[in-house]
Amino acid sequence: MVQGKDKYEVVIGLEVHAQLLTKSKLFSGDSAAFGGEANTHISPITLAYPGTLPKLNKEAVELAIRLGLACGCEIERINYFARKNYFYPDLPKGYQISQHTTPICKGGFVTIRTADGKRDVVLNRIHLEEDAGKSIHDVDDKNTCVDYNRAGVPLVEIVTEPDIHSSEEAYTYITELRKLVRYLNVCDGNMEEGSLRCDANISIRLKGETKLGTKVEVKNLNSIRNVKKAIDYEVDRMVEMVEKGEQILQETRSFDATNDTTFSLRSKEEANDYRYFPDPDLPPFIVSETQLKNIQDAMPALPEQLVKKYMEQLHLPEYDARVICDDGGTIQYFETLIKHTTHTKPAANWMLGPVKSFLNDHNVAIEDFALTPAKLADIIELVESGNVNFSIAAHRIFPALVKDGSKTALETATEMNLLQESDTDSIATWVDEVLAKMPDKVAEYKKGKKGLIGLFMGEVKKVSKGKADPKVTTQLLTEKLSQ
Repeated sequence: MVQGKDKYEVVIGLEVHAQLLTKSKLFSGDSAAFGGEANTHISPITLAYPGTLPKLNKEAVELAIRLGLACGCEIERINYFARKNYFYPDLPKGYQISQHTTPICKGGFVTIRTADGKRDVVLNRIHLEEDAGKSIHDVDDKNTCVDYNRAGVPLVEIVTEPDIHSSEEAYTYITELRKLVRYLNVCDGNMEEGSLRCDANISIRLKGETKLGTKVEVKNLNSIRNVKKAIDYEVDRMVEMVEKGEQILQETRSFDATNDTTFSLRSKEEANDYRYFPDPDLPPFIVSETQLKNIQDAMPALPEQLVKKYMEQLHLPEYDARVICDDGGTIQYFETLIKHTTHTKPAANWMLGPVKSFLNDHNVAIEDFALTPAKLADIIELVESGNVNFSIAAHRIFPALVKDGSKTALETATEMNLLQESDTDSIATWVDEVLAKMPDKVAEYKKGKKGLIGLFMGEVKKVSKGKADPKVTTQLLTEKLSQ
């Protein structure tokens, strides 16, 4: 730890840009898809040719509202866009169209859980704006190239209050935010593709102080881990400077992932004068009560609501409920699964056990999982009805149905000769065979070593090739060993 660090409080505000999952751009019909050959997702509107006019993408507005509702924001009914003026090579118009005084979503929060407990990180706003293009510096030795495919892609900027106090909290906040935008289908959350990017505003102050310290902004952090590393480095750097009596300068910095350090890009001693003014080419857009109600009615149950539902109605442990609700695809699969089976706890066990293991081992997303929820429910019913035991179902029937789901679980178990034997006479024969082979262990059991029942059960399982019903086997073993 840097000397003197424990005297200071860290204050962090995060600005997260999320690209919205629309097919077209915010103000034109050009494709908003990621990738593509450079400068192929463009038109005279994207390139801001004279005489071209923007037209607002309705779906982008609805996605922003959807996220705002999920975060408990107040939705602004009367909105307008402003021109944010600054020169940058990848900004075709010489200004960016953004929201300024009327963000579409005001206030709100995102709930996080850390070692210190559960709390809400307070949001300042969520607003709509267009993305810039991309400058490319490593294609031409003498010139910077520009790809305008991304220019005009719709974004929401999610801005927190200075309400985060450690890199761990920042890490958890972005993790939760990414889960939320993915679950709502607002953004794909792929930080490696730049569709979710974070700027961190970091300052320190002595504990007990109320005035904020000088802020440093670290721009364009493209992974959650890098957000944490950048904050840790900046806090250490700031503390060392203050402890030496040096002055922290307000500046913009960037993160170097090769050595986990930050470096200065430019000083920012005064606020930038962006000369905001309402865009004359875009009329105000109104969010009607009908439109808002339609969006509210179409909202899925949020993960926190589902955790509560699974605990209270399905009687799942909190851990199980939270793991299931950790991912939107898993939620959708489980929701469909419990429509096909009443065995909800076993269903959760299968999701957290065999299903999760298979997905991890084969690097498959649950959206691409070959086994349908109805087929998994079929396997669960086979186990719960006593036709096969869990081990046989998980290691033999489950993989077989993942490979070929054209048959039922019962048909597969029958063809593979895996159905559990409940006939008392057949199991009694296996029990007698096992006990006859282990007279010394039988004697030990009868002298009081009752733990040996597990050994006998295992041997009967081997002899029967897993087909002996465990309940009947236990009963017969107990009876015969007590004679």
